[in-house]
Amino acid sequence: MGKQKISAVAALAVLLAITLGVCTACSSAGGSGASGGASASSASAQKQLVIGFDAKYPPYGFIAEDGSYTGFDIDLAAAVADANGWSFEAKPIDWDSRDAELESGNITCIWNGFTIEGREGRYAFSEPYMINEQVVVVRAHEGIQTLGDLAGKKVVTQATSSALEILNGLKAELTATFNGGAPLTVADYAEAFLQLDAHEADAVACDLSYAAYELSQSGDKYFMIDEPLSVEHYGVGFKLGDEQTAKVVTNTLKVLYENGTVEELCKKYEDYGISFTNWVLR
Repeated sequence: MGKQKISAVAALAVLLAITLGVCTACSSAGGSGASGGASASSASAQKQLVIGFDAKYPPYGFIAEDGSYTGFDIDLAAAVADANGWSFEAKPIDWDSRDAELESGNITCIWNGFTIEGREGRYAFSEPYMINEQVVVVRAHEGIQTLGDLAGKKVVTQATSSALEILNGLKAELTATFNGGAPLTVADYAEAFLQLDAHEADAVACDLSYAAYELSQSGDKYFMIDEPLSVEHYGVGFKLGDEQTAKVVTNTLKVLYENGTVEELCKKYEDYGISFTNWVLR
């Protein structure tokens, strides 16, 4: 075992010691916090990490060919839970109902390519771990090269998405030039790309990560406009008041970066459009 590996393991051991102390005040789903006299092992057993995710959001969360749930964020969250001795569950949710799921306690956090910008003050966020952009994808070879070329075009995006917020806010002047003066909305990005393929829409506004996935799977069928709509970051969103767990997750992610786990997961999903160069949490 090399010096760097030993250092990483030592750092993780220190983090776990801190984490177990923190988690004595944490409750599991439907349970109460550990008592002051509880052992470290019992405190660990009482902590459950249940992440809410959109099962139609590759490469961060999706359904594998064997029917299991998989994705970069799911694997990353599982690694965080394992490092802290927490039980883990990846729970698919209706993305429109994510806040209700979090408030009710059905999930511990929202962890699925979840944009921080524009949501500050509504969640207890981890520190940002991945850079993201809101971008526009069109069919290739149809003459749409710039955002200005979207004038008079039908642009579709996912309802309650960051892309929709940007189009209706920061890029409202651009949006006013679209066919109908507003973007079309659908339940998820998978449906948006189906509309693009069927020529029911001329462009899809979406997260860079999802665009990268579609581009990686489609050969030269699509073209992504070089100019992004916005630049932002992904974080893990906890219920307000649960800042302590968010901090523990942040610290664990830093250790997973140091010991090479993050890079391994990025390589695992590289063919799906994940890039290690977009990781920002050090």
